[in-house]
Amino acid sequence: MAVLVVGGAGYIGSHAALALKRRSYEPIIYDNLSAGHASLAQGFELVVGDVSDTAKLAPLLKRVDAVMHFAAHAYVGESVVNPRKYFQNNVLGGVSLLNAVLDSKVRKFIFSSSCAVYGTPARVPISEDLPRVPVNPYGVTKLIFEQALEAYGPAYKLGYVCLRYFNAAGADESGTIGEMHSPETHLIPSAFEAIRGQRPALEIFGDKYPTPDGTCVRDYIHVSDLAEAHVLALDYLSGGTSQAVNLGTGRGHSVRDILSTIKRVTGREVPSRTAPPRPGDPPELVADPTRAEKLLKWKAKRSLDEIVATAWKWDEHVRSAGK
Repeated sequence: MAVLVVGGAGYIGSHAALALKRRSYEPIIYDNLSAGHASLAQGFELVVGDVSDTAKLAPLLKRVDAVMHFAAHAYVGESVVNPRKYFQNNVLGGVSLLNAVLDSKVRKFIFSSSCAVYGTPARVPISEDLPRVPVNPYGVTKLIFEQALEAYGPAYKLGYVCLRYFNAAGADESGTIGEMHSPETHLIPSAFEAIRGQRPALEIFGDKYPTPDGTCVRDYIHVSDLAEAHVLALDYLSGGTSQAVNLGTGRGHSVRDILSTIKRVTGREVPSRTAPPRPGDPPELVADPTRAEKLLKWKAKRSLDEIVATAWKWDEHVRSAGK
């Protein structure tokens, strides 16, 4: 089966393409390279194009049986100061892609969604039936696209799975692909930048939250576990009904837990300082992964130590390659 991986030269999309290839699917990567990197698509067919370019998408959609959509802007802070960029790409561009899919024979669609659709949850762990009340424009754009799928699915017999990620981290065990963001905002690679002296210190945003050590608690999931869930979601669509599914471990770790793990795994202390909390940061986001286990037969396998170890291996690879 051939799969169009839209945004496949980005962090999670590139890992999903690799997981598809390892399972004998035929991924074709489609990316405008505004945030993705051609180096992450090495070994795959790469078509450079935008999600809104229906003329470029049309012939590709004739060659594939399914679409995975990763091509979204994903910086929460940026979405607050520049919401236009997010609505333009994540909503208008996303719906343009969806319409191009409808004009083709493809009727299987996997969407890269986010736990940001829940906002500040009513309870933790978070199950899929909780209200979706996003607290930032990024989360709003993910919710709008989910709602588009909910409308399009029954109207046009489009099978879909919305995969709501928690905190993706780590890198492929091979050390050949990993996280490449500029600027870097994710906790673990930001901590590595502090270790390397590329930033003065890691900023810990808030230490007075109602959590065991006062710092935010998140559910960190290895990117390769996420990638494998996408393949299983595609398998599921061969006979299952359209669903939204959380992808997380069901366990939370605070910012200070992460820094302790980094020190243990790498032997390096992370220079850090406390900064004011960011507006809209919920104290705790932890998944209830029951539905993923039941429907997709999926469960996160890799530990927090493996997340840090593979991320560190990738970081050293990038430094040695001078990227």
